[in-house]
Amino acid sequence: MRALIVVDVQNDFTEGGSLAVAGGSAVAAAISEYLAAEGDGYAHVVASRDYHVDPGAHFSDHPDFAGSWPPHCVVGTPGAQFHPRLDTSHLEAVFSKGAYAAAYSAFEGADGAGTPLADWLRERDVDTLDVVGLATDYCVRATALDAARGGFATRVLLGMTAGVAPVTTREALDALRTAGVDLTGAPTVAAD
Repeated sequence: MRALIVVDVQNDFTEGGSLAVAGGSAVAAAISEYLAAEGDGYAHVVASRDYHVDPGAHFSDHPDFAGSWPPHCVVGTPGAQFHPRLDTSHLEAVFSKGAYAAAYSAFEGADGAGTPLADWLRERDVDTLDVVGLATDYCVRATALDAARGGFATRVLLGMTAGVAPVTTREALDALRTAGVDLTGAPTVAAD
């Protein structure tokens, strides 16, 4: 049973957002096109979203862009909303993460009823996952690694991801390969 996880395709992670990833809006459109053509091939399609209330040291006025970041995806702001080019009509459930602490993996999220993503997937006999979204080198990486560690056969569809920087994206791809994650296509990556 295969599911698709759409990771954090939110306004703050796309062009014009507080933590914009180059190519983020194109990723949103590509995912929508893919879902229109291939969405019926999935038993379930879900999404994660950064959804911060007060994540403590995760937000900083002087971020180091490794463990601390400018405020982003704050509940109730336009930045926390899904990008308008992402067709959300295919989403069966949304898993929110990071309300009061840093959270990178979709597996740190829960749906509106409080069900963690891994439990939700297992309740539906999902054993195979495809992962797309933003950003390749942070939340996509963390989600795919957690999926593989959780025993799911995991594939990242890199043509529907975008990375923040070439170095961290290469490191992420190496870590994913080492963990046994299948990688297809190539991510969008900002130039050095």
